[in-house]
Amino acid sequence: MRGLKGKRTLITGGARGIGAAVVSRFLEEGADVIVMDCDREGCDRIASQFKGMTRAILGDVSNKKDVVQVFQVIDDVWSGLDILVNNAGISIRHSFLDITPEEWDKVMNVNLTGVFNMAQMAAAKMLDRGEGVVLNMGSTNGITGYPHYADYNVSKAGVIELTRSMALELAPKVRVNAVCPGYILTPMQEAEYTPEMMEACREKIPLKRMGKPEEVAAIFAFLASDDAKFITGQCYVIDGGETAGGLASRD
Repeated sequence: MRGLKGKRTLITGGARGIGAAVVSRFLEEGADVIVMDCDREGCDRIASQFKGMTRAILGDVSNKKDVVQVFQVIDDVWSGLDILVNNAGISIRHSFLDITPEEWDKVMNVNLTGVFNMAQMAAAKMLDRGEGVVLNMGSTNGITGYPHYADYNVSKAGVIELTRSMALELAPKVRVNAVCPGYILTPMQEAEYTPEMMEACREKIPLKRMGKPEEVAAIFAFLASDDAKFITGQCYVIDGGETAGGLASRD
């Protein structure tokens, strides 16, 4: 498929996990792709893996100076932007009472302020040219409660409301949607969950498995394409049916 042919796309957190799957899918569909990631080795790795990618830029979405510099590069290389995939995010598994102010700020700065930083600059450029698409990474954690992730949950709930607010203000020129995955098998998931914990999660999912990054990337590709031209302000859940009946996982 070439549904995104020539679309100038910036993907944050694109060096691994879901982000890397989005890079692969968008390149497959003909998009021009720049990755922004705070992992230097990850940037080198993704640039080597996907020779057709335009560039991988080291930068932190929570650092406004880095954000400004990335958009300066985009202006120099492309003179515009068609699609932003606001994927960068972090999580820390800990009990509510154990969350430190520093940890709270770190999660909020990346997951919510970082999304805002990128979206605001991208939207301004898209409005100037008359069209564009912003896709934010939400989570089922932002829709229903999950233990041990209070800061992450709050950040993703904020992303969902930011998505809806942006969609209203930026229409009809810019479409804004969010993708809200449940349990997806990524390096971040594997780092926080033991094999026994992941098996327990799989048993609670109606489809009896975790999702694949490629399956999330497919939704991003659809929402970025002209097939989704009448879709904005929506949050698409991909969770194997976990939340369909209020089945939010408990440990």
